[in-house]
Amino acid sequence: MKKLDDVREVFKSIKHRSPTMIFCPCCSSPKIKLATGLTIGGLAPKQYYCEECGYVGTVIMELEEDKNSKDEKEKEETDS
Repeated sequence: MKKLDDVREVFKSIKHRSPTMIFCPCCSSPKIKLATGLTIGGLAPKQYYCEECGYVGTVIMELEEDKNSKDEKEKEETDS
């Protein structure tokens, strides 16, 4: 049952994950858009297009806020 609990925790964290910023893996531009909205039954990966360098592909870079820095920001705001 421990493994099942671990899987549940992963799904909870994914479900409640805040939106992240995405960047082009070639030029690091934030001007990357979803190229295709239609995936074959959800089986095909999403394709992205970079308006800056013309990159087309499934790989992108995501910037996630570090949980520790988020906790520190909240603490600083409450201390002020």
